[in-house]
Amino acid sequence: MKQVNGEKLLASLGDGVNQLRGRLTPDAPMDRVTWFQAGGLAELMFQPHDVDDLITFLKFLPADVPLTVVGVGSNLLVRDGGIPGVVLRLSAKGFGQVELAGESRIRAGAICPDKNVAAMAADNGIGGLHFYYGIPGSIGGALRMNAGANGVETAMRVVEIHAVDRKGEKHVLSNAEMGYSYRHSQAAADLIFTHAVFEGYPEDRAKIRAEMDAVRSHRETVQPIKEKTGGSTFKNPEGHSAWKLIDDAGCRGLMIGGAQMSSLHCNFMINVGHATGYDLEYLGETVRGRVFETSGIKLEWEIRRLGTFMPGREVEPFLDATTE
Repeated sequence: MKQVNGEKLLASLGDGVNQLRGRLTPDAPMDRVTWFQAGGLAELMFQPHDVDDLITFLKFLPADVPLTVVGVGSNLLVRDGGIPGVVLRLSAKGFGQVELAGESRIRAGAICPDKNVAAMAADNGIGGLHFYYGIPGSIGGALRMNAGANGVETAMRVVEIHAVDRKGEKHVLSNAEMGYSYRHSQAAADLIFTHAVFEGYPEDRAKIRAEMDAVRSHRETVQPIKEKTGGSTFKNPEGHSAWKLIDDAGCRGLMIGGAQMSSLHCNFMINVGHATGYDLEYLGETVRGRVFETSGIKLEWEIRRLGTFMPGREVEPFLDATTE
């Protein structure tokens, strides 16, 4: 595995690091972060203690040092060459809270697991947020990609988003300012979400629990949730289901190295042994190519891919970038 020089980067930050209360880890192994349990090293990982600690760090971090924000790693594929610069991973202590914020409203930190928001809503008779019970990952990722399930998505429930930009300045955004569309937002790339407020509606607790049980039962029945996976690999093209296109292309169960398209749900990619980032991404691009050959439809990745390739182990897109 390629070794990056995190100690050198850390030293270059100077005395500013002495002001921090969070944790700085040079050469942090990303295979311990991602649910795929694969990938290279983060040159330097910072886990801020709280929002003020994050702002302090951003204000002295040189503008030319790359900054990558990750959550709990549920839909993340890290390439084997690692991630240059700083990887920012919010801490559960400072960014994992979930609490009531008024009638039918819930405030949740960016690293709060989605399912915790659903549970808080159920405990307090707030309907409309049960769908989060079936989404792996945390609220920050849900805000960025407009995560959804069971016919409901984040854009339908979030009313206020708090964030910090690359310069350490705070921002408060409305739902409209996020520019939501299917599994996408137009929020500025440098915004780091810290927490958000969601609004549901009064509903019987027993009904909400029944909806959550249905979500859980569905996931356990049709998704490989006990495997090392990143969730849905590709977005559903308009008017189509990604899994059906993958199945029709003969890719159910397809394996490359230690990576496989699940036989249970073929839009889920899993690490069945010791898959590398290369195995996973090469498998995904192979599937994209075969789906395009059989249907003429271009699948778009839903899983976020980060980092650099190992020399000689680059993965070229099976579809020319100009056709994306």
